[in-house]
Amino acid sequence: MSTRRFTVLGAVLVCMMSAGCSAPPPPTSAEDSSPRHPPRGPTWLADVTIARGLNFRHDPGPTNDRAYFMPRVMGSGGAVFDFDGDGRLDLYLVHNSGPNSSRNRLYQQQLDGRFVDVSDGSGVDVSGWGMGVAVADVNHDGKPDLLLTEYGATRLFLNEGNTRFREITRESGLDNPLWATSAAFFDYDRDGWLDLIVANYLEYNPARSCGTGGRTDFCSPSSFPGVVSRLFRHRGIDPATGLPRFEDVTVAAGLGSALGKGLGVVCADFNGDRWPDIFIANDGIANFLWINQRNGTFREEATSRGVAFLATGQPAANMGIALGDVDDDGLDDLFVTHLVDETHTLWRQGPRGLFQDRSVGSGMTRGWRSTGFGTALVDLDQDGWLDAVWVNGGVVRRRGAAPNDADFWQPYRQRHQIFANRGKGEFQDISRDNPDFSDQPGVGRALIVADLDNDGAPDLLTTEIAGPARIFRNVAPRAGHGLVIRAVLPQVGGRDAYGAEVTVRVGGRRFRRLVQPGFSYLCSSDPRVFVGLADASSYDDIEVIWPDGSRELFPGGTTDRAITLRQGEGTTQP
Repeated sequence: MSTRRFTVLGAVLVCMMSAGCSAPPPPTSAEDSSPRHPPRGPTWLADVTIARGLNFRHDPGPTNDRAYFMPRVMGSGGAVFDFDGDGRLDLYLVHNSGPNSSRNRLYQQQLDGRFVDVSDGSGVDVSGWGMGVAVADVNHDGKPDLLLTEYGATRLFLNEGNTRFREITRESGLDNPLWATSAAFFDYDRDGWLDLIVANYLEYNPARSCGTGGRTDFCSPSSFPGVVSRLFRHRGIDPATGLPRFEDVTVAAGLGSALGKGLGVVCADFNGDRWPDIFIANDGIANFLWINQRNGTFREEATSRGVAFLATGQPAANMGIALGDVDDDGLDDLFVTHLVDETHTLWRQGPRGLFQDRSVGSGMTRGWRSTGFGTALVDLDQDGWLDAVWVNGGVVRRRGAAPNDADFWQPYRQRHQIFANRGKGEFQDISRDNPDFSDQPGVGRALIVADLDNDGAPDLLTTEIAGPARIFRNVAPRAGHGLVIRAVLPQVGGRDAYGAEVTVRVGGRRFRRLVQPGFSYLCSSDPRVFVGLADASSYDDIEVIWPDGSRELFPGGTTDRAITLRQGEGTTQP
């Protein structure tokens, strides 16, 4: 069987889906939109948007007296999820043109792989200042539900089947009238119900005008005070309504003690105690790392654990988040995107629970300058090492660029970037080798990871302001074998085991992945994990630490296939 792609025979694949570190030097060159040099190596990503029938173009609203309304420059994202349970991932994409305007779109994937717009009458064809999406089965009925964040609201839609969703925001107890950005579901109290963290941005005043050099532009986040992000605990199904019920526990859990400017969020066990913590990327101020105290409360420890500031001791414009073990030491590292006049930051973990800024030594500072948003650490070529990819787009007019009446967003467009991990977390910029992905400038925002064609290789979906959502098929020459793994919890409706840590063992190497679609920026990715295994045609076993803290071992087997691991079917480990 080819190591480039695999198929599942005999069954249909069903998817529910640093000490001594000096200040980093500036990147080698500033970003612009001019043509680039020809590729030097093989292409990894091919734009198949048109071939897949996707026709979404983001609407940020008209260029009028509200041209520099700040929410326009921060949105919008989307999600991949199998809303109809047919084993093919579908899409939900968000506009932010305001109420009574362009409506968000729902796309259903067909048998031939094309996407058909089924928005009308779906219940999620709503309008507003849309930001991001989170996905979870909140009532344990086996169908993924949708959470939508907006400037001024957070809305929950229950999947009722037959391409129909019902908004249950008020009935569910979700009340968040702030500027919500990224959100993630996770089980912080380990009771089996998925709780919700919503990153809120800032207290925006639309009446304030901003700019430089006498020219109006979008305001800086420093112009406005921060706000609290909200934590909602899932209290189970309300017997009176039969609907899921959430309780705002922000203050009781300790998160109300700090005002932030949250853009990205990810939930994972950062200190090794098998309880999920919360990392929030704050724009222009110190990041937050809320450590789970295992009693319903959290303590903010970003500074003591090394992820509050850059190596210089300064805060940065923190936007998108990627999490993964880039150097194969068994510990997840953290990558966060920043502004064009900063450097994107790789915090390596080690020892457990402590991080150091190792951006310079990683090679990630050698590319062109960019303002990054959505990002991912994903092994695109299956060589066993996580590669880095992110999308770029400005938030202030490019230096030297005048306003463009014919194309308002042209001065904000930038080209996207991709870095190959050559081993042990040493990265090489291969953006030039990927013209489909990196040559066309845009105002990039969300980056989603998903195997959209079920061929075993993770593809990418990107969104951009006033531009198309684009599908990039993974065409990287395969450097090895791989597995696609879905981890589920049969006892709670068979939902995906958000927060599970999956480790594939091959000889002396351990390939660790986290089940958590909520990362990057304003989006929700494929809940399955993708494990590149280099030249290994078989694996020894798979260890899973489940969200409740229990650990199981599953037997080895052959690679180049998709497998589902169910809690309770492995061998219990201490």
